[in-house]
Amino acid sequence: MTTNIFLQIYQDYLERIRAGELASGTKMPSENELAREYNTSRETVRKALHLLAQNGYIHKIKAKGSFVLDIGRMDFPVGGLVSFKEMSERIGRKSHTIVYENRLIPASDEIAGHLELDKHRHLVWEVIRAREIEDESVILDKDYFRSDIVPVLTREISSGSIYEYLENELHLQISYAKKVVSVEDASEEDQKLMDLNDYVHVVVVRNYVYLEDTSLFQYTESRHRLDKFQFVNFARRAHGEEKKSDISRNPVF
Repeated sequence: MTTNIFLQIYQDYLERIRAGELASGTKMPSENELAREYNTSRETVRKALHLLAQNGYIHKIKAKGSFVLDIGRMDFPVGGLVSFKEMSERIGRKSHTIVYENRLIPASDEIAGHLELDKHRHLVWEVIRAREIEDESVILDKDYFRSDIVPVLTREISSGSIYEYLENELHLQISYAKKVVSVEDASEEDQKLMDLNDYVHVVVVRNYVYLEDTSLFQYTESRHRLDKFQFVNFARRAHGEEKKSDISRNPVF
């Protein structure tokens, strides 16, 4: 009987969230309230809430309660190289870029390491931008470009599309990127420049971007608010000789 109640609570609220009866940001009833409503124990209620959280429908904030997540999250492509301007045009939502930094600086130890540079011999462009979608700052982009490859980068260019400038004005052939995705504690900078809404973690996508001649010219940290994006990729399974070739190129130890 307990199992049936636990599933009933889960299913009831799942349907209400999917139907839009409970909008994003709505606070869920407390465990005590749900226990009284369904005439069951808090432990049973806790199992139902845990399942809702596990499946991405609610977010539990310590000492505050559970809140409904936006299930209409925006797809963020992990597999492709897409600029923010291109992504915002694709999702069709109001967006805006705020440029906080656009300066030429000596490469720090960390950035020199990411760009495989000798920090004593290289300057890099540092561009820090907040991305607003529907009046909320939900992405913080921190870009670093090799100045020997990108000699000029103005604030005006950074407020628009840097990739349009690189490809159309500098005629750079941007080819591929290596991406690393992780969930990390929100930094002081994240808390200052993003609308985190009590979230204490962010999804960080680190990009190492290469030109057609295999030159590593850009390193980016793209920091995202947890509830606004889902990270998607397209994958296919190799067959026959193609599979053998893939395995030989990508050994796993």
